[in-house]
Amino acid sequence: MRRLVAIPVKSSVVMALLSVGALYVAADVRQSILRRYQNNSISTQQPAASPAATMQSAKLTSQASASQTQNDEVAAEQQIAQIAAQKPANKPAQNRHPRQIVVSIADRKLAVMEAGQVLKIYPIAVGARTTPSPEGDFVIINHAKDPAYSHNGKVIEPGKNNPLGSRWMGLSQKGYGIHGTNVQSSVGKAASHGCFRMRKQDVEELYSMVQVGDKVTVRRQRDADAIIAKVFAAPVATPDAKADVKTAQSNSNSEVQVASITAASVTTASAATATTDDEQ
Repeated sequence: MRRLVAIPVKSSVVMALLSVGALYVAADVRQSILRRYQNNSISTQQPAASPAATMQSAKLTSQASASQTQNDEVAAEQQIAQIAAQKPANKPAQNRHPRQIVVSIADRKLAVMEAGQVLKIYPIAVGARTTPSPEGDFVIINHAKDPAYSHNGKVIEPGKNNPLGSRWMGLSQKGYGIHGTNVQSSVGKAASHGCFRMRKQDVEELYSMVQVGDKVTVRRQRDADAIIAKVFAAPVATPDAKADVKTAQSNSNSEVQVASITAASVTTASAATATTDDEQ
């Protein structure tokens, strides 16, 4: 009798355990489904980024990039300014007139002059409002071709990522100079840390035209200096431009002559026709 009674008791215990386990598994599944549903609801309810927020984020990213570029330029200028001043080269006998650079911050332009004549005018970038370019009379004390510098333990070689571009011409005011840039679009704007930026082709041409010892005159306003006012008051007529004017005048005179000849021919023909009509 004991065996017969024992068997149903064990079976009921096993069944009870299985039932509890099934309930536990079912509850766990329900909790998992509930959590997934809640996460989906939160994700659905979360508003998408508005266009204004997206634009603000892009603006902040652009400002961070510009700030990094500015920091790189400052670090490069500070290092390149440490190079020793160089002695002026001996001027060739046939070039007795040293060249002079004049800069109008207001016009954001730089001109190269020799013996009072303008050789070339270039667009430049000048200092931003918070980091203005210096005003005064300076000289070129050193220069460098394809400058390199180190920043945060990394050497920045010459190339498209170098904020000094391919040329540097240091001024007698330490830390400032004329150089190229890896941000070509900044030329013509008030965008630098105080130095004068130039486009690659322009700065390389200027580098070949001036030497250490040449004077640099910088004025904030055009009317602050008679030379600055004269140079930047009107477009400079280059030799090519003068030739173009002469050619245009010559062409104009030729056209007048042709018109006169044509008019005379028409008059003669009309007179001849009238005479023939009279004779008939």
